[in-house]
This record gives sequence, structure tokens and C-alpha cells, in this order.
Amino acid sequence: MQINWQAPKPASLPDKTRGKAVCLLSGGLDSSTCLAMARRQGYECYALSFDYGQRHKFELEAAARIAAHFGAARHIVAKIGLDAFGGSALTGDIAVPKGRCAAEMNEGIPITYVPARNTIFLSFAMAWAEVLESSAIFIGVNALDYSGYPDCRPEFLEAFERLANLATKAGVEGRTRLRIQAPLLRMSKAEIVKAARQLEVPFGLTHSCYDPGAGGAPCGQCDACLLRRKGFEEAGIEDR
Repeated sequence: MQINWQAPKPASLPDKTRGKAVCLLSGGLDSSTCLAMARRQGYECYALSFDYGQRHKFELEAAARIAAHFGAARHIVAKIGLDAFGGSALTGDIAVPKGRCAAEMNEGIPITYVPARNTIFLSFAMAWAEVLESSAIFIGVNALDYSGYPDCRPEFLEAFERLANLATKAGVEGRTRLRIQAPLLRMSKAEIVKAARQLEVPFGLTHSCYDPGAGGAPCGQCDACLLRRKGFEEAGIEDR
């Protein structure tokens, strides 16, 4: 693991927090909003991102900006080579779908699904949470906009939470019961955009594109770009 930076506890946090939380942070709108929610609830946040061989590696720069903006106690980027397996448009030599309508996006499991990605991400978060003696992992998955992803479903999260409390020393000894928190799970993209504005998430620091151009410019036509645009339009909020 590579530790990007470590910062002192932000002065704006309450004297007594709800404890530590590991927050999965991609740098996209959803995970950034999720981090902001955890912080608003009084958690001391530890941000965890992944360099997994994704073509949109620019998102890691966005994650670093968001972690710094919200005063994460630490931000770690774990390097894992999921591109060694391929099998996804995000990690292999497969074209990213462009210009799809909502019906096409909801038809089956999209090629942008990365096999076992959230299972692996949550496993890393579980390990760090045990070291931190944290009882909370925040993940910004959404079952409405990405209904085709099997690892974004509530039953998956419930099953992983049960596994986490069976698989850790802290869980077996009864010292800590880990909770997987997914506050965006049943929200529409427009609802997420509105929540993000209320939480003062800096939209311009986030990154959502699956196939960015030079310098991270969004393509504007991949599923992630189209869903983001739709969410902002339905929320009546300008995306900066």
C-alpha cells in the first residue's frame, strides 16, 4: 500500500466523534458524497482508494483532492492488479460502451462490471477497519442507477457484513461489530446530487468518466457521464 499523505484531525470536527470510519473513495460523485455524509455524522474518516489497473486512473487524482478537501485523517491508495485478469471494459482491451439509453444500461450486466471488484475493495476496507478498531465502512454503491452490477445489491452488502464479522479477530472476540454503511443505496442520481450540494461537495473536484481523454477530460458519452448528466439535469443543478 502507498500512503499518499496524512493530515491532523480537522478542527471543524466535533470534540467527540462517533469513532473511526473507513470510506471507500473513488473520486466520483457518489463516493465523494458518501465520504461527506460520514464526516457530517461525526466520524473520523480514513479514505481508501484503489489503483487496480483501471483505464480511468485519473479518478485517483480526484480522490486525493476530495480526501484533502474533507480533511480525511489518512488517505491510502492500495495497488492491486485486476487488469491482469481483464474481463471488463475498465481493465481490459474492450471498448467502453458509449451513447447508450437508459433501457440499454439496465439490460443485463454491463461490460463495465469489474469481476469481484467490490468484494475485493470491501475486503481491504475490512482489514484496515480491524487495524483501526473501526466499526464502520462506508461505500457509495447505488442499486438504482447500476442495478446490473451484482456487487451493488443490498443482499450482497448484507452477506459481506455477516462474513466480515465471522472472518475477523475483532468480530470473533466480540470487541467490534463491523457495519457496512451504504447511505446512497436506494437514492436516485438526482437525489444524490441534491444531497451532495447540501453537504457542500465540490462538484468540480470529482471525476466520473470511464473513458477520459488527455488531462482527464470526460468523454461525455459513457454510462457514467450520461448518468451524471441526467442526475444533475433532473436535480436542476449546474454541474461545475
